[in-house]
Amino acid sequence: MTIKALTHFPSVDQSDRRVPYNLRQSGHTPIEMLIFTRVRKSPFWHLSLEAGAWRATIYNRIYHPFGYVRPEDGGPMVEYEAIKNHVTLWDVAVERQIMVKGRDAEAFVDYVITRDATKISPMRARYVILCNPQGGVLNDPVLLRLSKDEFWFSLADSDVGMYLQGVNHDKRFEVIIDEIDVCPLQIQGPKSLALMKDLVGDQVNIDDIPFYGLAQVSIAGHECIISRTGFSGEAGFEVYLRDSTLHAEDLWYAILSSGKQHNLMVTAPPHCRRIQAGILSWGQDMDHQHNPFQCNLGYQVSLSGKGKWDKKAPYVGKAALEAMSPWYHPDLRCNIAMGYVPFDGTLNQSGFPTGKVGQEFEVYLPDDYAEMPGQPVRANVVSMPFTKSVNPNTREIIGSQAVLGN
Repeated sequence: MTIKALTHFPSVDQSDRRVPYNLRQSGHTPIEMLIFTRVRKSPFWHLSLEAGAWRATIYNRIYHPFGYVRPEDGGPMVEYEAIKNHVTLWDVAVERQIMVKGRDAEAFVDYVITRDATKISPMRARYVILCNPQGGVLNDPVLLRLSKDEFWFSLADSDVGMYLQGVNHDKRFEVIIDEIDVCPLQIQGPKSLALMKDLVGDQVNIDDIPFYGLAQVSIAGHECIISRTGFSGEAGFEVYLRDSTLHAEDLWYAILSSGKQHNLMVTAPPHCRRIQAGILSWGQDMDHQHNPFQCNLGYQVSLSGKGKWDKKAPYVGKAALEAMSPWYHPDLRCNIAMGYVPFDGTLNQSGFPTGKVGQEFEVYLPDDYAEMPGQPVRANVVSMPFTKSVNPNTREIIGSQAVLGN
C-alpha cells in the first residue's frame, strides 16, 4: 500500500484524539432499519430505487444510495468503468443547502470560513473549510456565491446548518440562515460536457464556464444552478434544482433521456476515484479533531501579516490556527521564510553581498500553499536572524536576507 506524504503539517500525532477510531466503526448490521422522521428521503430517492439502487447509507440524516450494480454483476468496478469512460448520474441530495442571505451575508460567511470570502465573485464557487475555535475542521463544503448578498453552503456530513444559526444567535449579522428546497445531482465523467450541452442548449456556453464557475439555466422547464464541480476528479458538473420536492422527477427523467446517447449510467459516488484524486471526505478522512495542516488543507488558512495585502477579517479558529502554523512567527505576527533574492552587486564593509533591506518582491507560492493559485503574494527583505539565538555556538549570519510575507 502506497501512502502519499502530506506536505505541510506541524504534527500527525493522533494521541490527543478523544474518540478512538475503532469505537466509531459500524460495520455490517444484519437487522432491519426502521424509518423515522429523524432520517428523511431525498426527492430523488424513489428514482434512485427505480434505477436499481440496492444498498444505501445515511449521510446528513438522509438516505444516500450507495450501490447500483450487485456484486454478482461486477459491483463497484462496473460503476467505476462508467465514470472513467462515459458519464454517470448521482443522487447527492444529501448535500444539504444552507442559504445565508442578507445585507451582512459576505461578512458573516467571511467570519465562519478560513479563506477570504470577499475574494469570491458572484456566480462563482469555492471549496472552503469551517473550523471551531480550537482549529478543528467542522465541515468542508462547496460554497456557492449567487449574488452580492446570497451564499449557499453545499454541506458535507455534519450539522453545520444549526451551527451557523448558533453563531448568529445574537443577531450580530443581518442575515437569514436556513436550509432551502434545493437538491443537487452530480453528472460526472468524460462525456459530462457533451451531456450538459444537450441539456442547456444555447442558454449558456458550457465551454465558457470555468472550474468552480456557476450558471443559472432552465432544465426540463425548471430553474437550476449548475456548477463545474464534483466529487470525482473527472470532468463534471453539479445541478442544483430549485423547488426540488416539486420538480425532481422532471429533472431526473430529462437527464436520463439526454444521457442515453452518451451511455449515461446511474451510480453511487465512486470513492475509489475521489481517493485517486486526493479528495477528502469529511467524517472519513478528517473531522473536528483534525486541524487543516494535518490533512493537507493549510492552503485554505488565511494568516495575519503586516502588509496592506492582508485584509482577511478575524474568523472562527484564527488564533488557534496561527499558533500551529509552521510558517508563522508569533512575535512578528506574520509568516516568515528564508530564500534567495536577486543580488544587486552591493557588498557590505565585511565583503558580504547584501540586498536592500525593506525591498519588496512578489513571490509565487506552489499551488498547494497559495490562497489564490497563480497569484503572487507580497514579501519584503529583512535582516537575519529573525530572532537572535541564545546558543553561543550559533554563528550569526552577516548580510543575509530573508523573505517576509503572508
